[in-house]
Amino acid sequence: MSAVLFVTNGHGEAAIAKRIARDVRGLAPLATEHFGLVGEGLGGADFPDVGPQRAMPSGGLVAMGNVRAFARDLGAGWLGLFAAQVRFLRSVRRRYALVVAVGDAYAAALTRMTRLPWIFVGTAKSEYVSPYAEIERRVVVAAKRIFVRDAATAAALRRRGLRAEAPGNVIVDLLVEERGYDWPRPVRIALLPGSRERAYADAERIAAIVDRVAARVPGVAAVMSLAPNLEPARFGPVFERHPAIAAWPGGIGGILAGATLAIGQAGTANEAAAASGVPVVALELSGDRRDGWYRMRQERLLAEAMVVVPGEPEAATEAIVALLNDRARLARMAAAGRERMGPGGGAAAIAQAVVELVWPPA
Repeated sequence: MSAVLFVTNGHGEAAIAKRIARDVRGLAPLATEHFGLVGEGLGGADFPDVGPQRAMPSGGLVAMGNVRAFARDLGAGWLGLFAAQVRFLRSVRRRYALVVAVGDAYAAALTRMTRLPWIFVGTAKSEYVSPYAEIERRVVVAAKRIFVRDAATAAALRRRGLRAEAPGNVIVDLLVEERGYDWPRPVRIALLPGSRERAYADAERIAAIVDRVAARVPGVAAVMSLAPNLEPARFGPVFERHPAIAAWPGGIGGILAGATLAIGQAGTANEAAAASGVPVVALELSGDRRDGWYRMRQERLLAEAMVVVPGEPEAATEAIVALLNDRARLARMAAAGRERMGPGGGAAAIAQAVVELVWPPA
């Protein structure tokens, strides 16, 4: 059996890779394995993790000059991890038929070290936020196929000589669920604390605000998504202090279906909510570097589909209550999210490209 390696550099990127890998296995008897440059334990039974992986304090959020976060990673042993990851990638040439880099130019640059045929799935950059820089284009141009997240980005890269494609947004494909949450009340709030270490603290912040909202808006039901890489037991105190909030360990599509609003501090999950036509509220936390480059990026990407409100509980409650009472604005946000995120179908198209390159084996 031939094998395909997926290299990712983020939690959302790992979820996207897992979805593509599932479609690959549905098309051909290919083994699919996962090498996460960021985080650990993000694969699964049919998508086993390989190579040296370790969770870093930053959770991978070290872009745009975030020197403090990078310094923490260095103190936690990032240089040794990086060296081990490079050694692993240089050793896999006879083990895999193809490598799929999912993420940004960093993942692509390390993937090139395998000296194997590879595909690039660009998830981080968009013309809506910031274009691919010249150095990034030079890295990804060597890929056999280049897939990006939206048509505007693909068109911009093609104008610069890259064979970029945008067959559909894989984030939309993540929303397909066999089982959905059975909402008990009409005002349905999905809570998305994210998948990084700070999700435990963010869950408490969000829950406290939801309690205040529920005291002012009749008919509120709230359910919190628990990312599979996190420890459910560590969320226990949140549900003990806020018993009206339910836990959801399943796929995120299960709670977004039918949701009125999402309150999210997440990355990919916030984007998935927008793609589902669910308006997104994010909390602005004082002193949080994400409120600089990371939240700015997401605001530009999601445009009117997301609103950032003050993180202070009273101010956040006022903003969320006002939004829930403004049906016209909710409708505009829903439409904006669907338009900006675009249609699905990307996972199937990328999986087909993978299979075409490696099956049947030579």
